[in-house]
Amino acid sequence: MTGRPSKTYGTVAADRQREMSGLEFVKGLADGTLPLNTMARTLGYDIVEAENGRVVVTAEPKDIHLNPAGTVHGGLAATMLDSCMGLAIQSMLDKGTGSTTLEFKISFVRPITPETGTITAEGTVINRGRRIGIADGRVTDSKGRLLVHGTTTCMIFEG
Repeated sequence: MTGRPSKTYGTVAADRQREMSGLEFVKGLADGTLPLNTMARTLGYDIVEAENGRVVVTAEPKDIHLNPAGTVHGGLAATMLDSCMGLAIQSMLDKGTGSTTLEFKISFVRPITPETGTITAEGTVINRGRRIGIADGRVTDSKGRLLVHGTTTCMIFEG
C-alpha cells in the first residue's frame, strides 16, 4: 500500500502507550506507525483493521504452522484470536488505561491447512465495563466459513 510504513516488530514503551488512547495505539499497530509484537513476526500474522471495538488480524497458514497430524496447530488461531479480541477491548480504552487477558475460550469448528489460504480473525467487543471487557472472535476462511470461534474476558486497569 502506498504511504503505509513497512511493518516493524518489537514493543512500545509503557510511557508512550500511556500517552495514547487505546484506539490510537491499536490503529498505530494496524497502520505500521507502531511495531507489532514479536509473536506476530514468529507466526506471520498482521493486524489489518482497527476501529473502536473491532480489530481484524490475518495470516497465511503455511507448513511451518503444522502439528504432527498435518493440520495447522491450534496455537495459530488461538494467538490470532487472543490478539484481535484483546486489542478490540484495548481500542475502547482511554489514555492511561490498559488491559490484559484474564481468560479465553476457543472452539475449533473446521480444520485449517496450508491449502485453506488466508485466514481472518475478527474480534468484536460485546461489553466494556469499568473493570472487565468481554469480546467475541471468529476465524474465517476466504469464503466466510467459520473455522474457529472464541470469547475472552479482559481485566481493565489504570496505568
